[in-house]
Amino acid sequence: MRFDSPRRTASVAAIALVLILVIAYISVTNGMFDLSVGDVVRTLLRIDPIPEHDLVVFDFRLPRIVIALLVGFGLGIAGSVVQGITRNGLADPGMLGINAGAGMAIVLFMLILRDKLDFKDGWLSFMAMPMFGLFGGLAAAALIFLFAQNRGRLDPQQLILVGIAVGSGFGAVTLYLSLKMSPSDFEAAAVWLAGSLHRSNWRYIAAMLPWFVLLTPYIVYKSRMLDVMQLRDESSQGLGVELTGERRRLVLAAVGLVAACVSVSGSIGFVGLIAPHIARRLVGVRHRHMLPISGLIGAATVAAGDLIGRTVFAPAELAVGVVVSIIGVPYFVYLLFKSRV
Repeated sequence: MRFDSPRRTASVAAIALVLILVIAYISVTNGMFDLSVGDVVRTLLRIDPIPEHDLVVFDFRLPRIVIALLVGFGLGIAGSVVQGITRNGLADPGMLGINAGAGMAIVLFMLILRDKLDFKDGWLSFMAMPMFGLFGGLAAAALIFLFAQNRGRLDPQQLILVGIAVGSGFGAVTLYLSLKMSPSDFEAAAVWLAGSLHRSNWRYIAAMLPWFVLLTPYIVYKSRMLDVMQLRDESSQGLGVELTGERRRLVLAAVGLVAACVSVSGSIGFVGLIAPHIARRLVGVRHRHMLPISGLIGAATVAAGDLIGRTVFAPAELAVGVVVSIIGVPYFVYLLFKSRV
């Protein structure tokens, strides 16, 4: 079986899906209120439903599992796009400041506009948050591309340093804005910024889905363009590729996915770094194979991180962003040492 063959990709995808199902099964049955498999099946199939089981399954656990999978999937694909555009294996939406920019814009939205958008029981507020995240992510991306260019070309070596600086700047603005909040809103914003899924609900899922439905097929459609971008700029332009426009459109798509994820989960770092690297090792460098696998690995990572944070430290709860960072930081250090060898 070829390393980058469709059969290998399908096999890896099947294994990843089985892993996701196992994580979802453990997540829906375990917690402060344990449920048996029979309880879950009867609740889902509406066989003699029990109100307490309905509350636990439909209001608490299922939305949280679905959001964890969507957030991981989106961050995994966005990480693949960012690494493909920059030709930098250490690039990640979080390290490039895109997460920080989106987070700053959403905190600004929470401070100024959220309570004023109560149309239809707050639905407008839920739907507007990803849009504000998009604006903040685009602002971060614009600054990064502006300062990381050298003679009109994107310098991958400067990209990480510029991204760290831009992310730190947006983080400082976010902290300043959060200090202007009331104590209750500040506490909610602090938990959210740590990367938490504890307030998951079906409205957040409805707010995320349009972005995924629109942007994911477009990114997959552009997978061959991402392959071409791995060549030197001169070679890509010699093939007739308009690099500047393609990069802008793909960055916009990646930022849209990140904004949708950050708007419901806060900033969860390292998923966009880890998932593409694992996918590249499993199915090769061609993006039509790597993109879906990267998304599935990201989904499994966030779902597993949320499960660990919710159950291992019970009755306390550790934010999924903290759990993923504990895993991601050693892996990032490993990649740094490997890149220097």
